[in-house]
Formats: sequence, C-alpha cells, structure tokens
Amino acid sequence: MDGVGGDGGVTGVEGAAPGRWDDGLIARRGAARAAARSEQSGQAAPPVVAPSDGSREADDEYDGLLSGGAYGGRLRGRLDALRELVGLSRTRLDAATLAEAGRVLDEAAARRRLSARHTVVAVAGATGSGKSTLFNALAGVQISDTGLRRPTTSSPIACSWTDGAAGLLDRLGIPGRLRRRPAPPGFRDEALNGLVLVDLPDHDSAATAHRDQVDRVLTLVDAVIWVVDPEKYADAVLHERYLRPLAGHAEVTFVVLNQVDRLPGDAADLVLDDLRRLLDDDGMALGEHGEPGATVLALSALTGEGVGELREMLGQFVQERGAAARRLSADVDGAAARLRPVYVADGRRPPELGERARADFTDRLAAAVGAAAVGEAAEREWRRNAGQSCGTPWLRLWRWYEAHRALGSGIDPISGRPPAEGQEEEITARQRVEQAVRTVADEAAAGLPAPWAQAVRESAVRGAAGLPEELDVLAVRAGVPRGRPPKPAWWPAAVLTQASMTLLQLFGGLWLVGQIVGVLEPRLLPPVLVMLAGIVGGPLVEWACSVAARGPARRYGQDAERRLREAAAACGRARVLDPVSAELMRYWEVREQYVAVTGLSTTGR
Repeated sequence: MDGVGGDGGVTGVEGAAPGRWDDGLIARRGAARAAARSEQSGQAAPPVVAPSDGSREADDEYDGLLSGGAYGGRLRGRLDALRELVGLSRTRLDAATLAEAGRVLDEAAARRRLSARHTVVAVAGATGSGKSTLFNALAGVQISDTGLRRPTTSSPIACSWTDGAAGLLDRLGIPGRLRRRPAPPGFRDEALNGLVLVDLPDHDSAATAHRDQVDRVLTLVDAVIWVVDPEKYADAVLHERYLRPLAGHAEVTFVVLNQVDRLPGDAADLVLDDLRRLLDDDGMALGEHGEPGATVLALSALTGEGVGELREMLGQFVQERGAAARRLSADVDGAAARLRPVYVADGRRPPELGERARADFTDRLAAAVGAAAVGEAAEREWRRNAGQSCGTPWLRLWRWYEAHRALGSGIDPISGRPPAEGQEEEITARQRVEQAVRTVADEAAAGLPAPWAQAVRESAVRGAAGLPEELDVLAVRAGVPRGRPPKPAWWPAAVLTQASMTLLQLFGGLWLVGQIVGVLEPRLLPPVLVMLAGIVGGPLVEWACSVAARGPARRYGQDAERRLREAAAACGRARVLDPVSAELMRYWEVREQYVAVTGLSTTGR
C-alpha cells in the first residue's frame, strides 16, 4: 500500500518499459476520450492499462474487477486520467514527484495481468502478537512456525485456497517452497475459496531485511490483517509508520486485537474501545453501522474465540471480489493527495491572463517603443510640412537656416537631444520591455502551484529573448511614415493665397522702387498699402493654415501612434502572451485530469 517504505518494485516515470502506462500517452488522448464516451453510452470500452500477457480470460476478469462492485466504472476512468495526467506533466514536473503515480499505474497494469478470482490478504503484526498462530487457525493446519524464539517468521509464507494463484505469488516474490495449501477439502471452509493468505515477518523485527520484506509485500497485496496484542496495540511505530499512512486504505484493512483470553472481565472491551480511538486519531475510518471502513474485532487465535467470526468476514470479503479494485482506488487516492500541491494552489482567484493584464502589457510595450513620441513626431512633421507649403518665404528661409545649424552641431533636429541622450533612452526602453515581460508573467503565474508558475515565467522569458531588438526594427518600419504627409483638399488654395501675398509684397516693393528712381509717378501711399497687404496677409494665411492643420495633423499623429502600437502589441502577443496563454491552457488541462483522478466534479473550478 502506498505510504509504506521500501522499493516495492516501483518503476520510475522516466524509465518505464514499452507497453507500460506511459507508452504513447499523448497520442492516445483521443482514444481515451472515446473510451469514456463509449462507457457512458453503455458500449464496451478499451482496456484500462497496458496490454496483458495475451490471456483473454485475465483481461475479462480484470475488466470485471474494475467495472463491478460499488465502484462502477469510476476506477477505470480514474486510472485513465492518472495516466494522461502523468504524461502531460512529465515535462513540467520532476520524476521524483511523479514516481508514486507511476508506481500505482505500474501496479494496476501488473494486477490486471493476474487472476481476478483471487484476493491476496497479508497477515502483519509485531513480534509476539500471535499473527502466525492466527494464520494457522485460519488455514486449519499448522503451516507457519510459532513459538517463543524471535523472530519466528523470517520470510513470507503463503497459503492459497484454490489453484491459479501462482502468478500472484510470483509477483510477491514467494518461492515455491513457502507456498502451502489449507486443510484437506473435506475440512476446508469453501467460503474462503479464492483467498491467498500471506504470513509476513514481524514489522518491528530487529532484522532490517525482515522489515524490508514487510514494506515490499504490503505495497502489492489486496488487503491486510493487522494483528495487535493488548501490550503493543498502541505502539508508536505501528501507528506512525503503517496505520496512519494507510488510513486511506481502511476498506481493505482488518485490525484484530489478539490474545483477549489474557484479559480479565470487561478489560477486552476497554482495550478494544481504546484501539478504535487510536485508529480514529490516525484518520482511519471504521466500518461501523454499515459504513465503509476498517474492520475491528477482538479474538484469541490460541483458544479460537472470535476466529470463526473473522473467517466469516473474510469469506464474504473474498467472495465480493472487490478488494483489488478498492485497493487500487485507495492507491489512486493516495497518489492524488501527494500530487495535490503541484496541481492545486491555495490562491483565491484562478490563474488566467485577463484582458486587463494584456492591455497593461500592450501599454508598456507601446511606452518602451515610444509610440506616443512617434505620434507626436508625425504630428509635428505634418504641421511642419504645412508650414513649409503655406508659410511666408522669409520664415521658411529662417527655418532652413536653423535646421542646418542644428545638423552641424550634432543635435537631432527632431528630438532636439544630443546622441548620448538617445543611447540612454535606448537602454531605458530595453529595461521597460524586460519589466513589462516580468509584470505580465507574474500576473499570469499568480495563483498557480510553484512548478506551473515557474513554467509560465520561463515561457515568458524564452519568448522575450530578442524582443527589444525586434521592437527597434518595428519602430523604424512602423514609425513616422517616409515621404511627405498627405495634403488636405484646401491645401492648393492656401498655397495659391500665400503666393498671392508674396506677389503683392514684390509688386508693392517694385512699385515703390520705380517711384524712387523716378520711373513712375511719385504716389507713396498705394505701393505702401499693397506691400502692407502682402506683409500682413502672408502671416495671416500661415496662421489660418496652422489652425486648419491642427485637426489633420493630430489625426495623422494618432494614426502613426496606433500603427506602431498595434505592431508592438502583435509582436508581444506572438512572443510572450501566446506562449504564456498556451502554458495556462496546459495547466487547466492537467488540472481537469487531476480532478478526474480525484473523482470530483469539474464544475466551479
């Protein structure tokens, strides 16, 4: 049973042989779901685990074992879900974390290949508890040695009531010389047909090899009878090493208080009540009042008191043929409990990458790539183009001079900053990208169990590799458009009006010069008025154009900002958000498989 020490023939997750539980798991996902649908519709479903050794009879028996009794088809589905869960998690969790689940699947596959008509029950106990005496009393013949010499039982001894249990005994590692048969058929209790009883060495033996054998066999049997005596029933080793870890296996556990013939009066009832209290403290459910749980009773193997009652309970237990399924179900429960910390987090909100987190990530990338600055630069470029086309010639000459002076001094005419400041801004932009990636990864990983949170962060970091450089390329390609901005419909009229104002200035000036040199009749006022009209009208036209250009320039800048923002968002989505979302979807997929393993509903996750 799980929770017991010893290797127990456990197969690691990484090294399972072909044809075992981890063979082609991902590729068979569709077949597993089809099997579940077939089972719901009442049709035959495919086998639960790896193919058997070719025995069709063994396959049919095991299918009946999984689908019969009180468990219905749940165990089959839980084993399928556990197999898929391990396959989906192998690249995210280490082999040690999945080792117990792998052992359960291996044992399910091994048990399937063996007889389902037999129930293997181990008799375990401490030194001097009388377990070998009880073993002989149930068998009806002297099989296991008893006496004062300790340890009396040094190796497991098996007694099989019917033929066909050789494979089960081979699995337990019990040699042929230690396999026995009970009393002759005429004196044998036929109700125990199918029982394979195994007498184990003392679990508290001074010999380490004996304890290792106990731990190994307990992981392989279908049920166990714990034999305790009035002196050692509260032994800490028994409760802490065995009963407490095996509390989930209560339905396949018998706890027998032996040697009650040594207790006077009603002392046996008092000890039995205290034993029940200790089992309750261990978390082991007691099968009382018709509820499922461990069977607890008192007897004396030496005098035979209570042995008949135990034999009757064992007979009913064996004839139900549900011990193996109950044992496997309890093993799955134990494996699920151990895996809970890596699949279920204690966070209040479910892990997800919401719209707000996506929007914040996009905003940070837009800030890192300078989308707002690009929009402002595009707006300034549109207005500058308007000023060059609609401005007065004299102001345009002055602006041309200022631009060439700025280029000569090494100052960026657009940003107005020296090159050193531009390098500093590039470093800051890279830091902004890294911060944006860390923030969105932390947001997505919040509420996830540690291994899956780490996987989400690693996927974000992998996707962010080279992201700053790609954003730099985008800033060049999707930044301020090349060439001159498009012109509005009123632009030609504005240019013609400004040209008219310039011509008025030239005409008035020439008229005035002609009067000065005596070519024309001296009339000072008209040429001055014409020149003033051109001089005043030129700036007025330029001002009117600048006012009219504000709206188009703003829209032009917003379009440039939007294009760069969308390009940065698409880049960030492809490199970071999509891998993170895929990792979250993988987590929810394994989470659903884990819920199926536990046998709970997936609603309200």
